[in-house]
Amino acid sequence: FKGGDTCEYLLSSGRFLGEKVWQPHSCMMHKYKNSEAKNCLIDKHVVFIGDSRIRQLFYSFIKLINPQIKEEGIKSTDGLLSLQSNSAFILQDFLWYPEVNGSMRQRIKSWTEGSVAKPHIIVVGAATWSIKIHNGSNEALAQYKINITSIAPLLEKLAISSDVYWVLQDPVYEDMLSESRKMITNEKIDAYNEAAVRILNSSSRNSKAKVKMFSVSKLIAQETIMKSADGLHLPESSRDTNAMILMNVYCNKIMKPIDGSCCQPQPPLTLIQKIAFCFFTLSIIGYLIISLIHRNNFRKNKSCTDLESGEDRKPAISTPNVSTLEMLLQCFCKLGLIMTYFYLCDRANLFMKENKFYTHSSFFIPIVYILVLGVFYTENTKETKVLNREQTDEWKGWMQLVILIYHISGASTFLPVYMHIRVLVAAYLFQTGYGHFSYFWIKGDFGVYRVCQVLFRLNFLVVVLCIVMDRPYQFYYFVPLVTVWFMIIYATLAVWPQIVQKKANGNCLWHFGLLLKLICLLTCIYILSYSQGAFEKIFSFWPLSKCFELNGNVYEWWFRWKLDRYVVFHGMLFAFIYLALQKHQMISEGKGDPLFSNRVSNVLLFISVVSFLTYSIWASSCKNKTECNELHPSVSVVQILAFILIRNIPGYVRSVYSSFFAWFGKISLELFICQYHIWLAADTKGILVLIPGYPMFNVLVSTFIFVCVAHEISQITNDLAQIVVPKDNSTLLKRLLCIAGFFSGLHFFSAVQDQSRH
Repeated sequence: FKGGDTCEYLLSSGRFLGEKVWQPHSCMMHKYKNSEAKNCLIDKHVVFIGDSRIRQLFYSFIKLINPQIKEEGIKSTDGLLSLQSNSAFILQDFLWYPEVNGSMRQRIKSWTEGSVAKPHIIVVGAATWSIKIHNGSNEALAQYKINITSIAPLLEKLAISSDVYWVLQDPVYEDMLSESRKMITNEKIDAYNEAAVRILNSSSRNSKAKVKMFSVSKLIAQETIMKSADGLHLPESSRDTNAMILMNVYCNKIMKPIDGSCCQPQPPLTLIQKIAFCFFTLSIIGYLIISLIHRNNFRKNKSCTDLESGEDRKPAISTPNVSTLEMLLQCFCKLGLIMTYFYLCDRANLFMKENKFYTHSSFFIPIVYILVLGVFYTENTKETKVLNREQTDEWKGWMQLVILIYHISGASTFLPVYMHIRVLVAAYLFQTGYGHFSYFWIKGDFGVYRVCQVLFRLNFLVVVLCIVMDRPYQFYYFVPLVTVWFMIIYATLAVWPQIVQKKANGNCLWHFGLLLKLICLLTCIYILSYSQGAFEKIFSFWPLSKCFELNGNVYEWWFRWKLDRYVVFHGMLFAFIYLALQKHQMISEGKGDPLFSNRVSNVLLFISVVSFLTYSIWASSCKNKTECNELHPSVSVVQILAFILIRNIPGYVRSVYSSFFAWFGKISLELFICQYHIWLAADTKGILVLIPGYPMFNVLVSTFIFVCVAHEISQITNDLAQIVVPKDNSTLLKRLLCIAGFFSGLHFFSAVQDQSRH
């Protein structure tokens, strides 16, 4: 509600999420780096006018541009403090006018007359000096009102072409005030603020020429003024927060940061988004027309009667016959409605967004809760093989739920949690290597149909989101990652000589041939991981560059690929060893039986538990994310293998699974992708707020919708996969050509769009 009016909210309301972390009402505040601040304010003139409080705000503001600057190093001339950035022409001035009087009016008037260059940003505020020197008299307040009334039209005139902010006075901590300031009471400050708001608001009839009231500082001061050194001036952290708010108000519409939704206009629809909107609209209309025709035909068939016998004749069709076209339109109809919800949540300024804020309780309490639920829904498995379907679904399910909690709680700032989540992502890729290797090794099916089915199921949702949400393919990094690794697994096993289990059973030498293939794969991975230039050259050629570039380069793709570069190979090798042991009956997979002999099982179980805990201790003791990321690709497999052995060696543990986790595991890919826009917000940087003011209720409602949407998209993808990817090779080839034409057209429209932007 009123999600689009974020500038007013940013300037007037908010709350502290934690110490020094300010959350504006309804929107996200970006934390500007000094380089970003310089780019925003290049060729800009910023002026602060007022008393010592405004001077301190001025100091905090210039430190956003140059953190190394010292307050005593700023040039001062007759009450004028001036700073000019060396790297860019940014002029910032503080003008000492502690009272709203004729002198201040004359200075402001000079800007309106054109005799002096008009500033781009003007920040004004004063009152406490008037209260002090006039001993809080009512006559001083009356004169203050007269002076503001005379200045208001001038400020309004400046506001037509400049950003003008009137800073309301912060409350004071009366117990700490010196004797010379005891007359500055909160009651007097409220009276001066009330006068300023009433006069400035009543004079501003034109919304474009409105003086913006900077009242949020009062709310910040109410929480922090007790930490003031003198009871009058805010502590440094509060002044820095006010300066960051000012920077967001002015710069967000210029810099358009992803995690700064405050004061950002809604992005215009691109040409591709308009085409997608028309397509989904036509699909909805087409589905409604066809379903209406079929329903009428069904009613006619049902009501036909044998007039001679007087008995109902058996209808030609007993149930509505859903044609392929109707099912196709139905899928696109539902998908169109879902994509509309996606767009409204994360592109339109309809719903509110808030920043994440990490606390240990916000992460660990939900983890405990879902683990209890998972254990409660325990059932027997249909089969007791290692990593059977129910078990892998369960594994994917609980990992996905933990990752979701990790994202919404902002736990990436806590390094031990981050390192454990990295293992969960690696475990997904491990399953990719294990699952696809097992399929190709056992089935020996290297047909185009299988490849297209897998690629369609992996990429369909992401391709649609790239079009609807105007995001590059690499933005949804996990799908490109599993897609590329699937193709690598396929190429490794499909290339001559094709070695599958059936062929290897006839001659053991084929096993060595497969191991040689795996060694060649490992060598290629190793070489590419230490040759960034070669890697970037491979993925910088068109059309690969269109898929894997993010912000104009493939560095992000290089980082993501390198982070888990060995784990898919580990999954393939584990599958090969496991299937070999299974073939030679060296493991026991009966219900309730340990995987090996009791002695071997106990030893392996002990080693697994120790290895699991050792990795957790190492990850929890990490101090540097970069160093830990360097070790992660080589050591993540330790905890993954330890978990597999702990989960599968005891027969009674292998024979049960959590149906709760398994249900989520079946839609884990959709959950991972959908969270970007309809559970989180601002492309995962914030949290979607459907119900403001009630955080827990909001999470419950948004989570329910999010899970339902993910489940529905999973069903739509499965239905479309059966229609779009036929088993007939000739038909499949024609459709592949059509898809290639579609993406060529998409590339053309994208090029036209880029040209129009430039």
